[in-house]
Amino acid sequence: MSSIKRLLFGAAVVLVVTSFSAGANAEKKIGILTFSGEARYVEAKKGIEDTLRKGGFAEPKATFIVEDAAANQAQAAKLVQKFAAAKLDLIITLGTSATVAMSREIQDVPIVFSVVYDPVEIGTAKSWKSSGNNTTGSSSKIPMSRLMETLKNFPKVKRLAVLYTPGEKNSELTLKDLQSIQGRYAIKVIPVSLTTIEEISQLLPKVLRSVNAVYVTGANLVNGQISIIVDMAIKDKVITVTHLDDLVDKGVLVGVCANAYSMGQVAGEKALKILRGAKPSSIPVGTARKVDVLLNAITAKKGNYQIPATLMRTVTKK
Repeated sequence: MSSIKRLLFGAAVVLVVTSFSAGANAEKKIGILTFSGEARYVEAKKGIEDTLRKGGFAEPKATFIVEDAAANQAQAAKLVQKFAAAKLDLIITLGTSATVAMSREIQDVPIVFSVVYDPVEIGTAKSWKSSGNNTTGSSSKIPMSRLMETLKNFPKVKRLAVLYTPGEKNSELTLKDLQSIQGRYAIKVIPVSLTTIEEISQLLPKVLRSVNAVYVTGANLVNGQISIIVDMAIKDKVITVTHLDDLVDKGVLVGVCANAYSMGQVAGEKALKILRGAKPSSIPVGTARKVDVLLNAITAKKGNYQIPATLMRTVTKK
């Protein structure tokens, strides 16, 4: 080989190695979209960020674009377009509404979701083992049997009103899950459809007189009026229960909840795998490793609720 050819060959090798090294160490652009500022989204986001940081993806190794849709569907759609134009390496979504909006619009960028009740039922993933597309993540789903078992600690609970909003998949799915097991626990599930604030004051007083407990789903309307709902339930000595920890903080009496920070950690681990080269479809959807049983002691005292000792032994946080 001539000296000129050797020089050209050596330069080519250096160029290839340099290019490969630059690609491996290139800064990653990561977008994070939360549907609202609810505590469960904030905690899950922290779990994700802490996991990414421990995995080596903090600034300056990664640049983050963080947005909040403020519980507004139209705003979420605008932010999806912003993310689509940003040429990101990874997108993280928190909440069912944010995830549905993002996954429907963007199929060429990996998406890791969290705080989504059932990604298969909403059409984001084809199965829990493989999404079959550009998504994976962690779910807030807990076995509704755990919630029913918790309610059985209150012997008088025979009728459970479920407050939901038609069209909001997360609230529809929790209702569906509860209906499927109501016979096993001898607790009749009463669907209560709420679509306007006025319906809460018009319908709920009558509902509360006919039930022993109220289940509060993740419907945005219900969440936004939770203090009013809790006060009405306390007045009628009706137990309130949910699977969302931030609603317990806002007054719901009992929560059986996927730990939000743990859920975020699980999503963060999946994000790390993607940033290191794995395809989202090769990573199964996960759930939180920790389930909390919560009791709002202030509501218990305010409503003079008699909390059974069998329940107190399972409570992880008051």
